[in-house]
Amino acid sequence: MFPEYRELITKLKTENDLHFVKLFDAHNDLDEEINNLENDPVAHTSRSEEIEGLKRKKLALKDELYQYLQTKA
Repeated sequence: MFPEYRELITKLKTENDLHFVKLFDAHNDLDEEINNLENDPVAHTSRSEEIEGLKRKKLALKDELYQYLQTKA
């Protein structure tokens, strides 16, 4: 995610920028949850609306991360 900001991301994580780390971890947690649901044949079918909602939340977090990175660059 955001290869153009790789060094800045590493710096923010290393410096323990709490706001950034919170957003970054929330995004990664959602990504893992979505992947687990999509890889489960039963959940993928029965929880498709929930999965779509999680994808929207993940995208919103990604947008917020991008905006935050732009302010720190």
